[in-house]
Amino acid sequence: MKARTRINRKKVLAVAIILLLLALATIILLLTRDKERPLAAPEATLTVPEPDIRLPVSEEFTIPAGKTITDLLAPYGFSPARVIEIREAVRPVYDLAKIPAGQKISLLRRGEDYTAFQLDLDPERYLEVNLEARPPSASIKSRPVTRQLVLIEGIIKDSLIAAVNQAGEQDLLALMMAEIFGWVIDFFVDLRQGDNFRLLVEKKYIDGRFGSYGPILAARFVNRGQVFEAYRYEFPDTGKADYFEAGGGSLRKEFLKSPLRYARITSRFSSSRLHPIRKIYRPHYGIDYAAPVGTPVQATADGVVTFAGWNGAAGRMVRIRHRNAYETMYLHLKSLAAGIKTGARVEGGQVIGYVGLSGESTGPHLDYRLLYHGKYVNPLSWKFQPAEPLPSRYRADFEKKVQGLKMLLLFPLTYL
Repeated sequence: MKARTRINRKKVLAVAIILLLLALATIILLLTRDKERPLAAPEATLTVPEPDIRLPVSEEFTIPAGKTITDLLAPYGFSPARVIEIREAVRPVYDLAKIPAGQKISLLRRGEDYTAFQLDLDPERYLEVNLEARPPSASIKSRPVTRQLVLIEGIIKDSLIAAVNQAGEQDLLALMMAEIFGWVIDFFVDLRQGDNFRLLVEKKYIDGRFGSYGPILAARFVNRGQVFEAYRYEFPDTGKADYFEAGGGSLRKEFLKSPLRYARITSRFSSSRLHPIRKIYRPHYGIDYAAPVGTPVQATADGVVTFAGWNGAAGRMVRIRHRNAYETMYLHLKSLAAGIKTGARVEGGQVIGYVGLSGESTGPHLDYRLLYHGKYVNPLSWKFQPAEPLPSRYRADFEKKVQGLKMLLLFPLTYL
């Protein structure tokens, strides 16, 4: 028995050793294969963050005419009581009862809650109302504005506005230039192909985008071979500004060349003209300017209004008495400007009414008339006296400021 037991134990031990060796061989073989085989790159996983519903969202719209702040905010869930609360809280900073039509409102929202709104006041300023505050709070803020002095040139081929547009600028710049030279050039009657201009103007950029023009600082206009120059000078004691020639002479005359900044003449001064309605020949002692209804009409010189109202066939009319025995008349107006009534004092260039077709008129136009010592004279051919030059006490300061502008205006390639 003992012999058999010993034999069995030896067999078991041998089998165990064999199994152990086989296991070690298997492990070595697996490890060798793993070394020879390239390791697989771990699978990349892309994690997409869930959208944050609390990020602010802006909803923008333009204010239509005739709408109140209650009308505008009601579609966005603001109750009348909430609007009243906002309006009363904001009133010390801005009266929301006087919101300007055509401007923009931006409503800021997080989730379902409106947190603020911004109301454009002008290109450079906006009202910001904090709706999260209790009560709501408001402040007027300014947008970042940068200014750039630029030189603009153009040649007249058709009209002043077309030439300015061709130079890449807006209509407003043409009207600004017409206002400066309006005392010496009628921009419909006097313009010729080949006339040219050059001007220095400050352009304002708001948030990197063009916002508006600053004042024209210097301008040069060649009309039918005659050169006109204008330099802006701001009086240090009053802050008012005007334009003068390089030597200090005034560009102003006794009267502006035209009561409209830009219009088309359809009928001239005549002692015998066929009346378009009555079909008879009769004198026409004025200049007819065709222009769209509502075009602003400006007084051609300082004076006092002696008549403002309806005058039969002349329709709605304004009559002004000026210095040195002059009078002007403005016929067929649609309406009068605010404050224009008998006895009112007006300045040259001030808007006194708007083009219409009241009275005997076949279309919208202004009939402009000029009287000297009670007699009608032709406004287009009459020679007016220049205004007073720059006072001598400002001359040194003017010449110092104009010197640099003149170099920029006349020699742009060298100095710009």
